[in-house]
Parts: sequence; structure tokens; C-alpha cells
Amino acid sequence: MAGSGHLKLLRPAAFYMFAPLRPAGGRAAVKATFCTTVPPPSISRYPVPPKKDLPEDIAAVMEEVEAKGGFLPNVFKALSHRPAEFRTFFAYYNELMNKETGGLTKADRELIVVATSMHNQCLYCVVSHSALHRIYSKKPTLADQVAVNYQNAELSPRELAMLDFALAVCRSDTITDQHFLSLEEVGFDREDAWDIGAIAAFFALSNRMAHITDMRPNVEFYTLGRVARPKGDGGSK
Repeated sequence: MAGSGHLKLLRPAAFYMFAPLRPAGGRAAVKATFCTTVPPPSISRYPVPPKKDLPEDIAAVMEEVEAKGGFLPNVFKALSHRPAEFRTFFAYYNELMNKETGGLTKADRELIVVATSMHNQCLYCVVSHSALHRIYSKKPTLADQVAVNYQNAELSPRELAMLDFALAVCRSDTITDQHFLSLEEVGFDREDAWDIGAIAAFFALSNRMAHITDMRPNVEFYTLGRVARPKGDGGSK
């Protein structure tokens, strides 16, 4: 689950709904009814509190993320249903995903999320973190490859070893010294292994919360990092 950058998308201003009409004694006809509004997309199967009802600190976080990225990722809205858990979730998220220490880049971290979320069949996290990987890595196709089959993706030996370890944690395999040796052979140390495992473990929680809440990705995520962003738009979180 993630913050994001901003890209304005054209959305349909109207759509047609067709309903059969059956005149007396005649054949069924079709009438087009013109509707000028589109129903808002679903965010969560749980109630999403209005911003005015949120604690001040959570409302402030949301305003900052939206101002920086240009839209508010639905994970913030969905998890605001439980403010205490919201705070805990994003505190740990920031420790894992936004730290500047260790041998993992931000693109590495996002790729781990894509691969493990694919295994857990989490639509929200695959879509949103693929977008973040595209932004950080400047590689518009690699996350898509990983989301289908990371073992057939255009990965470096370092990235492949990283994802092998992450998937072993994700699957709850028995972790042995050989797993650590495989990481060390491509330049990772034991602290990096902790980070890889912690990201895989944390997003096992995140993926399952997305399933429980039926969290849906914002439409903006689908094109982020694929096309040029208009100048002046905010960056990603």
C-alpha cells in the first residue's frame, strides 16, 4: 500500500444505460437513457469517515499526502476506519519503505511488494506499488513482468536473489542459512535480509487487509510512471 504521484486523467462525463421497453402488442424496443454522472468508485466495504470527523493528526497526514501527490490513495481512506491502527500501520510502513539506510533502494523495496503481493493476489498492492516502482526505477515494464512471473522477468542476479528470499518468507518456507548465503553472494548483508523479510511480512498483513476491505486501486495508479507527467504536478510519497 502506498502514496503516489499525480497524473490528471480524462474521465467520462456521461454514459448510456440501455433498458428494454415492451410496447403493448409489439416487440421489445431499446431506449437509451442519458446519465450525466458516473457513480463514485468503491473504496472499501467498511465505512470511510468524512474528513471532518477524523482526528486532527490523521486529517493532516491525508492533506499532506494529497497535496504532494495530487490525489489521496485509497489505502489512507480505507484504514482511517480505525484511527489507532492507521497510525500504527503507517508508522511501520514509513520505517520499512522510506528509510535511507541499508543496501535496498526504494525501487528494490517496491519490487519486493509487487512480487509478494502477486503471490497473495492483492490487486491494490500490485497496482499501486507497480506504479511506485516505475517512478523510482524509471523502468516502465519491469514491474509488469514481475507481477506475472518474476522468475521470467528481466531481473539482475541481485534482484532475482532478493525476490527469491522475499517469496520464501512470503510462502512461510523454512528459512535456512543457505537463504542468507544466496543473498550474501550478490552483495546483501544480514541487515538487508532483515529488511527484505520485514517488507514481505508486513505486506502479508497489508495484502490481507486489502482483501478484507475489498480495497480498490485509484485509477491514477494505472498510468503513473508510464507516461510523461505534466510539469508542476506533485511527486510521489
